[in-house]
Amino acid sequence: MRYSVGVAYLLWLISGCGALGLHRFYMGKIGTGFLWMFSGGMLGIGCLYDAVTMTKQIDEANIRYSVEARVRGELAYAHAAGGRGRSYDAYAAQAPKPDSPEKIILRVAQKNGGFVTPGEAALEGDLTVDEARKQLEKLAQKGAAEMRVRSSGVVVYVFPEFAKEGRDDFAV
Repeated sequence: MRYSVGVAYLLWLISGCGALGLHRFYMGKIGTGFLWMFSGGMLGIGCLYDAVTMTKQIDEANIRYSVEARVRGELAYAHAAGGRGRSYDAYAAQAPKPDSPEKIILRVAQKNGGFVTPGEAALEGDLTVDEARKQLEKLAQKGAAEMRVRSSGVVVYVFPEFAKEGRDDFAV
């Protein structure tokens, strides 16, 4: 079921400009529907509030329905034209996507002058050290990085395109 702003306003209008709360029953707000019905729409104040915020309330009702449908394992309703009554999927699609491990590693390499250890990549990318090492090895296999060992024995991956001069403390 998808809630409609037009239907909600129609119910608001035929229930005495919201005094009987039929529009609230329609949106699934049963408790406040009864409250509106027995208080005359909160003495008219609630009726005015609903007249101004109906579109937002319908959007919220549609999101609530979509989430409940997903919990029940049903498919959410389709995105409505014109941006009204957007589904949960439409809101989720707007959420920023997390960066890939590769992108995070490249960002660390740029920040560190071209040098990245598995520990640094793991810390920055919220990865395990083994996951970070595997990602770094993949980048080295692709030719984007070179694996080197510092004189201290620490394995470092060097990204030549980000490398700064004068950082050659590596064993031979």
